[in-house]
Amino acid sequence: MCPACHKQLNRAKLLRGLFTLRQKWNTHGRHTATALGVAVVVLAVPAIVFGVELKKETIQAFDRYVSGVELRLAPRHRGEKFLWSDQASQRHQKLTQGVIVVEPAVDKGTVTVKGGLIHDFIGAAFIPGGTLTEALAVTQDYKKHKEIYPEVADAQIRSRQGNDFSVYMRIVKTKFFLSDVLNTDQQIRFVSLDANRVYSASHSTRITEVVNPGSAKERELPEGNDRGLLWRLNVYWFFEERDHGVYIECEAITLTRDVPLGGGLLFAPIVQSVPAESLRGTLEQTQKAIAAQGKH
Repeated sequence: MCPACHKQLNRAKLLRGLFTLRQKWNTHGRHTATALGVAVVVLAVPAIVFGVELKKETIQAFDRYVSGVELRLAPRHRGEKFLWSDQASQRHQKLTQGVIVVEPAVDKGTVTVKGGLIHDFIGAAFIPGGTLTEALAVTQDYKKHKEIYPEVADAQIRSRQGNDFSVYMRIVKTKFFLSDVLNTDQQIRFVSLDANRVYSASHSTRITEVVNPGSAKERELPEGNDRGLLWRLNVYWFFEERDHGVYIECEAITLTRDVPLGGGLLFAPIVQSVPAESLRGTLEQTQKAIAAQGKH
């Protein structure tokens, strides 16, 4: 069979499987459908999760979006309405009750641009009895991040000048049948507003997908020519010691490929859920690590 015919056959099988999945979902419920969905997509992965090129216009759209976000954050960086959680009483109340809050920064948290998707989520947590010093000790000790965060397989400080860090991290993201290992370089700056408030901004400068990780055949794919599961990563943290504890807030913005053709039914929920789940996990682990600092 010719390659083009084989590709069309795979796509036809996938679409039939997705149609069956939708019927199962409606008839038997979510769990049966999810199990079937994983089986369908695992068989069809070669037809869906193919390499894709990061286009110039996609990068430009992300850069424009980030410029808008940083313009929005500028007053907070000057100390005006510093905490996002203070802008809604219900949100703040949840934090003081021990609940971690994560919300989309815009719409449902995902913005479609030409050739990609931008994901933007904000989250916050409160650590009773925690201090700003303890929060910074956790976040700036990058070598120990692999002990704190399950997604971080390795981390190294390449250089540091005062409160400016150049950091390497190997990130592992897994969701159902998809697993991605990424080498990332990030530039991170911390700024102190006063004795109780600090913010930071992190921008990825290089992200490459790793194939055959941990083996003799390990290698990096060319930057921007991979599966497109993570192309850009910007992270903005806010820390404030107050109310006999410390508040931590984070806004994470990522750029990924768009949903592959024929994969919308299953891939769209995955693509849209991973950023929020990742942010929640980061906040949970940071909260635990800061609380543990206070017990030492």
